[in-house]
Amino acid sequence: MSTRRTGAVLVTGGAGYIGSHVVHALLKAGETPVVLDNLSTGSMEAVPRGVAFHLADAGDRQAVESVLAQYRVCDVMHFAGSLSVPESVADPVRYYENNLATSLRLIQSCLAAGAQRFVFSSTAAVYREPEHGKVREGDRVEPGTPYGRTKLAVEWILADVARARGLRHVALRYFNVAGADPKGRAGPSEHGVPGLFQRVARSVLAGMPLPIYGDDFPTRDGTGVRDYIHVSDLAEAHIAALRHLRKGGESLTLNCGYGRGHSVRDVVAAFEAVCGHSISVAMRPRRPGDLAEVVADAAEIRGTLGWRPRFDDIELMARTTLDWERARAKAPAAAAPARNAETVAG
Repeated sequence: MSTRRTGAVLVTGGAGYIGSHVVHALLKAGETPVVLDNLSTGSMEAVPRGVAFHLADAGDRQAVESVLAQYRVCDVMHFAGSLSVPESVADPVRYYENNLATSLRLIQSCLAAGAQRFVFSSTAAVYREPEHGKVREGDRVEPGTPYGRTKLAVEWILADVARARGLRHVALRYFNVAGADPKGRAGPSEHGVPGLFQRVARSVLAGMPLPIYGDDFPTRDGTGVRDYIHVSDLAEAHIAALRHLRKGGESLTLNCGYGRGHSVRDVVAAFEAVCGHSISVAMRPRRPGDLAEVVADAAEIRGTLGWRPRFDDIELMARTTLDWERARAKAPAAAAPARNAETVAG
């Protein structure tokens, strides 16, 4: 990492699934992360001890600007938001408020406080369903859900602000995030909307059939195909994005995936290999907004940022998810760790 540091790195949503993994990656890189989270889906237990935590919403300009000033923040990583495609279809107003309005207020706070660099958690849901091949960054964007539309709108805001005010940014379009920290320090939140890997793990532990939503997609086995990326590799992509901006790099929009897809049945088979027994499934109709197949062309992030994933293994994703869910299920309910009052804002 460049030595051109002027303060801490603000991580909004840093008590959540992806944000907490990025906090660990920042600590490993020698950075000083500061977490701001309203704990609507995150957990205090996910924030490493010794990391300053502020209980606030990312759209609360007074709270955010106070934190930015207190820690002399020039770098912001934004994870706070809602992330379920079907949920966004059912409750679009909530998604426009949480994802778009909150992000706009956060960007306004960054401009007011003089922040210089912004790494944004975007999504592959901004793309229309590809007709063939892998999705490239330059392909047509045509989100079919409120979730995708809110993320694309924030990308547009960042692009306009970069041209007008010089707030350089990297927007990382996540494909499907899976797995948990191999060291067991972080994993999917119990309060968030569970992804496929988490739902399979929970079904295994409960001994209940796994619902599969749709087996009539035009894919090799009828179930949806996605490019699953291990959360620890995704966290390292954020460090690479920050390094790029620190070196004076231009604003970028990049896919975050491995470049190969796995079907829902492939994921079930990976868990069966890890567990050593078959998993019962229950077929359900397709969910609103679900696409048949979405796989990244990941050449740009590898070439531009020099990002090299280390956990591209579907069975490893299954094992780390299952280990995390098993440990969480066995752990007694714990009170939030004590924090120094000077590092907590309410």
